[in-house]
Amino acid sequence: MDTDSQDAPISSQLEPEQIAQAQTQLLGWYAAEQRDLPWRRTSDPYAILVSEIMLQQTQVDRVLPKYQQFLTAFPTLASLAEAPTADVINVWVPLGYNMRAVRLQSIARQVMTEYSGRIPDTIEELLKLKGVGRYTAGAIACFAYRRQVATVDTNIRRVLQRIFIGVEQPDTALTDGEMLAFAEQVLPSGEAYNWNQALMDMGATICPSNNPKCGTCPLQTSCKAYQEMSQHSLFPSGIVLRQIRKVAEKKTRYQSQPFTSTNRYFRGRIVDLLRSLSAEQRMTLDLLGPRIKPEYSDADRPWLQRLVSGLAKDGLIDATEEGVRLP
Repeated sequence: MDTDSQDAPISSQLEPEQIAQAQTQLLGWYAAEQRDLPWRRTSDPYAILVSEIMLQQTQVDRVLPKYQQFLTAFPTLASLAEAPTADVINVWVPLGYNMRAVRLQSIARQVMTEYSGRIPDTIEELLKLKGVGRYTAGAIACFAYRRQVATVDTNIRRVLQRIFIGVEQPDTALTDGEMLAFAEQVLPSGEAYNWNQALMDMGATICPSNNPKCGTCPLQTSCKAYQEMSQHSLFPSGIVLRQIRKVAEKKTRYQSQPFTSTNRYFRGRIVDLLRSLSAEQRMTLDLLGPRIKPEYSDADRPWLQRLVSGLAKDGLIDATEEGVRLP
């Protein structure tokens, strides 16, 4: 391939018929097989914001019951903004990554203060909300306000890569900006909502990172990755297996430390313990240490202080010389 073709936008290297075929196949599959999710039954930007924050780093099955519970406790943006942070954290637990609850409430308060309680409807304004990135901004604009915009999360990136570009290769991976530009170029006119939802469903059910179900995929005739794999006698191909092994090895290295010995685990233990205190009651670090770590000793004091300082900085606890409590 010459330099000019390498530098050209990926969509310009594809035949319009290729793009149209993939769009038709994916949208047709989604119309028949879409997952029934509660946040797809509403256009309330607040409810969609809640779902998007909850779904960050958390599987759908874990989010479903907590989503309904959270909206029951805080049915409106105003009720969330006005609630004590301790109450917000209590409802969020045990979803994990409690900092998301604090961030969500911070967004609610900013919207109440700076936007008169109305969540913005453009990506430019949504990105001004502290803690809202490009994916979340695009999701709210598209799913709540039906804006014809592309948005890219992990699932969407993987599916677009495999359909239009081919099997993932670390040395040829697109940057986030390049992938977003590409996603906008292949966005079907007037179908942004269904297209983005379809890409996420495809990535979650048929085209996960490991062991994709290529044999039952409705996009076999348009998928570049499938065409690459079909050239090999075994399925999936060796190149896919190598990629899967790399991911598995990376996960194994990451998981080599037991979760119960990680700082994230002990941060959660601190928050859970403080939830049992009365509203104004505080716990000193001398009492806190042995409660979260049975083998706690004086040598662990600097470690505990760092945990507490981090939680306080994140807004998850209130720490003074008298002790710590939920905010």
